[in-house]
Amino acid sequence: MFTAYLVVTLLAAATSGYSAANHLIRPRWMLDNLASYGVPLTWVPALGVLKGAGVLGLLIGIGWVPIAVAASVGLMLYYVGAVIVIARSGRWAHLPAPLPFLLLVVASLALRLASS
Repeated sequence: MFTAYLVVTLLAAATSGYSAANHLIRPRWMLDNLASYGVPLTWVPALGVLKGAGVLGLLIGIGWVPIAVAASVGLMLYYVGAVIVIARSGRWAHLPAPLPFLLLVVASLALRLASS
């Protein structure tokens, strides 16, 4: 069970880390999407740092269960918030975008709790 947790957690950290890096690099396509959702562009660096902190927590949590749980819950709230923001903007075609990230974090948490 721990091996499955490790694989899923590393995948969740890699994908969320890529997303966090995009928030810090600020490519035009991402800024255009966030602006269309109504997210103030001044929030983008802070959102990237929050997501990056969650990634760091996932990685530290491999050896420390309370950090794994906290990081997973924090990232789950982040991605649920992303779904809500996208839904409120009416950009329905974009609604599935945060779901793979959310599902990986949920799976990581479930596997962590099952393997501890």
